[in-house]
Amino acid sequence: MTSAHRFSRRTVLRAAGGLGAAAAFGARLNATSAQDSTSGITIPQPSTTLPTDDVTFRWIDSGDLKSFFYKALFAKYHEAHGNITIKYDPLPWDEINRIVPLGVQNGNAHDVFAMPPDVPAATAVAEGWVAALDDIMPNFTEWKARFPIGSFTDGVTDFGGKTYTFPVTSDKRSSTVLFYNPAILQKVGVDPSAKPLTWTEFREAAQKITKQGKGQEFGLLLGGGKASSQFPAIIGNLSRMIHPAGGSSGAATYMIDWKTGDYIFTSDAVIGAIELLLAMKSDGSIVPGAASLGSADARARFPQGHAGMIFSGPWDIVNYQTNSPDFKFALASQPVPDSGTPAPLTFEQTGSNLNWVYAKSKYHAITADLFSYIGSVDGQVAIMAATKGNLQSLFPEAAKQAQETVQMDPLAKTALDLFNSQIRLGPMMSVRVPDYSAVQFGIKKLNPDFGDVIQGLFSGQLKDPKKAMQDLQDRSNKNLDDAIKAAQAKGAKVTRDDWIYPNWDPTKDYGEADYKALT
Repeated sequence: MTSAHRFSRRTVLRAAGGLGAAAAFGARLNATSAQDSTSGITIPQPSTTLPTDDVTFRWIDSGDLKSFFYKALFAKYHEAHGNITIKYDPLPWDEINRIVPLGVQNGNAHDVFAMPPDVPAATAVAEGWVAALDDIMPNFTEWKARFPIGSFTDGVTDFGGKTYTFPVTSDKRSSTVLFYNPAILQKVGVDPSAKPLTWTEFREAAQKITKQGKGQEFGLLLGGGKASSQFPAIIGNLSRMIHPAGGSSGAATYMIDWKTGDYIFTSDAVIGAIELLLAMKSDGSIVPGAASLGSADARARFPQGHAGMIFSGPWDIVNYQTNSPDFKFALASQPVPDSGTPAPLTFEQTGSNLNWVYAKSKYHAITADLFSYIGSVDGQVAIMAATKGNLQSLFPEAAKQAQETVQMDPLAKTALDLFNSQIRLGPMMSVRVPDYSAVQFGIKKLNPDFGDVIQGLFSGQLKDPKKAMQDLQDRSNKNLDDAIKAAQAKGAKVTRDDWIYPNWDPTKDYGEADYKALT
């Protein structure tokens, strides 16, 4: 790989400061089998030969909603296999960004880890960070066949003909659901659940909350800190209800208008969303210090009553119910445009909560056994049970079984209803273009990227939104064009025209018939 894809030693060593923040979860119970009536987890017989000596297996990810399942699973796994203790480190993404590269550099990374946001998966594969599931899982072909069509795609889960990760849950969700404090909003006569707030109503509500709060309560709480910034999701989702665009946040396809193949960073919709956020800051309606506050920290502060509203995803429903049981909150749609019919948000069903296997781990057998269960119908039902339906299974059979047997949380149902009405499946390059993974290998991380640019505008380091977004759009186009040229030079059959889907209708799911119509 080129030096542009590699971490500098300075980047890696910055991780040292984050090691002390690791929070461990290790259950120590003694039993030979494990079943729990609340978690619904039953540990089956091992799918492979497990270690017999005492071992500590290490797993790191971003925590949140999935941690409720993993904590229950790891406790039950130790119950069934008393010699295996699983040390679970659920940490913010900025910590993962530091800790995982340092572990790889030192040869002692976690046995399973979430991919750091600053590391393209293709780079991790090419540089030997991760092991292929084909090589460690028994009955791999049979296990992989359980997943719905489209779950495994080149450039996302598969590289060079092998599979390196798998989707644990469905991607059909939003991180910009409007969570609000009814007690605070009732004071100003605002009820977002009665009807979605428009952009103007959202700003006005935040102003009213801040005025009556007299320095104790603000309209909006958000986390705009580096590496955990909410800005790309907030600005992206607000603008995409006006100017539809697709891709997954953080990917090179994010914010592309599939009908034209062009990025929309310079569109009136994006500029308008940025100006809305800057206006709310100018109003004094956003909790002070938001530009340096991590998203996880911001969400943790919400139950303290300092703000009336915050953007988040379904993972925080169970989080608040568990960690702040006295906190009363509600959910509503994100703010919608002042005029016109809001466009649905477009998503890519690449699956979410991907886990990767450290290539040098001594415990691939444990990983294989855990993955075998997680990727089973029973495991998928258990995920929905542990999260009260807040995480959705990719398996139709598991989803149906869970809906019949799992008690859904009312707030989770509210969120799911929003997602079903406001989110549609969009085109996926990996489905249309067999050689798309070759382009992925050439994509470089932009510096500054979308989140960095918005953070710079929000903090005042950048002054002109149109100029800043034009620069981002130009660099994004060049980055993509360069990657396509590099792929072509290696024989890949791909052109920039492949990014144009003339039959894309943002109001409908893009399906198999749509792809066939392009040929």
